[in-house]
Amino acid sequence: MKNIVILISGTGSNMAAIVKAAQRDAWQEKFDARVAAVISNRPDAKGLAFAAGQGIDSAVLDHKAFASRDAFDAALSELIDRYDEPAQPLLLVLAGFMRILTPGFVSHYEGRLLNIHPSLLPAFPGLHTHQRALDAGCKVAGATVHQVTAVLDHGAILAQAVVPVLPGDTADILAARVLTQEHLIYPQAISDVLQHF
Repeated sequence: MKNIVILISGTGSNMAAIVKAAQRDAWQEKFDARVAAVISNRPDAKGLAFAAGQGIDSAVLDHKAFASRDAFDAALSELIDRYDEPAQPLLLVLAGFMRILTPGFVSHYEGRLLNIHPSLLPAFPGLHTHQRALDAGCKVAGATVHQVTAVLDHGAILAQAVVPVLPGDTADILAARVLTQEHLIYPQAISDVLQHF
């Protein structure tokens, strides 16, 4: 069985879309894969309740309890690696996980660590992507699923979705339009990865 571990920090809407797609598209039968755990760095993350309601292992590892980024990442790896063994290879999925990961952490999961970013990478890595797209006068915006590397938002692109920027858009309106596409392309990109994983 291939174990998928999803990291979240908030509402977990992309996580929920992935879980629903795994159920709807029978990933367990098709790919011998399951969403094994959802882990948050924030105790108040609303997505934890959804995961628990689906019978998925859920855990909190509060980053504020650690003196350094390295210490947090080491503890996070230890928690994740409970789901990683030869008979159960691990795919690690970032879904609104609002932490920059250390190079050592990224290296540990190289080739099996995915993220979704709310821009058409390589444009607008980092934060405030929607406002930056509006400020730049972009006619389109979108989202990108990519492999995670030690360089922020620079890994190999696995999938993208494009949405129009419309007159009167604010960052929040554009973000909502992009998010609907994230919920479609992230599960599909994971499904594509699982076929060869």
